[in-house]
Amino acid sequence: MFNTEELYEEVGSRQLRRRGKEFTTELRDKMMGRPGPIALQIMIDWHQLDVSVEELQQETAAIFDDILEQQLAPLPGLLPLLDLLEARGKPKAIATSSHRNFVDRVLTISGLHSRFAFALTSDDITHGKPAPEIYLAAAARLQVRPENMLVLEDSTIGSQAAVAAGAIVVAVPGEHSRHQTFPDVHLFADTLADPKLRRMIQGG
Repeated sequence: MFNTEELYEEVGSRQLRRRGKEFTTELRDKMMGRPGPIALQIMIDWHQLDVSVEELQQETAAIFDDILEQQLAPLPGLLPLLDLLEARGKPKAIATSSHRNFVDRVLTISGLHSRFAFALTSDDITHGKPAPEIYLAAAARLQVRPENMLVLEDSTIGSQAAVAAGAIVVAVPGEHSRHQTFPDVHLFADTLADPKLRRMIQGG
């Protein structure tokens, strides 16, 4: 929904530059969509860093404090999409690998807290994406069958989780993930403003 992958890349790049390392596309793909501690452990293992996950988590929080309010932005098409879903009486929720504190801050800065029924985060589950747990939990809380739930995902890991849950999955890759593969999704959308996505919602 937001340019958070772009911001995560900036954070990771800053952390690795401090250590004389590079945040490559390959590393970003390995980390993308995974819960924070797992993603940071991948970074540590990838570059054989002499640092703990806890230390990198503290660095991550500090860098986000520096950039989030100035650089956070909704993705193109997000607000009209929310308007459309609300006009059709469709409940909306968030299911993310991010931590609760980060999600709350993003929604507060954006002013969109009230437009979602709830948010599920990595703090609410045991098994993160690509396991389907977070999407099965979202369907249960929305009181819908997973096969009647529409999921928008921008990463391979996330789409695998949604497909495994049995949801209707739309891949909406951003610039950071257009080269990734999205097997078994129901639709590819260029952006959140893609007319194909709008037609799917209006027809459902």
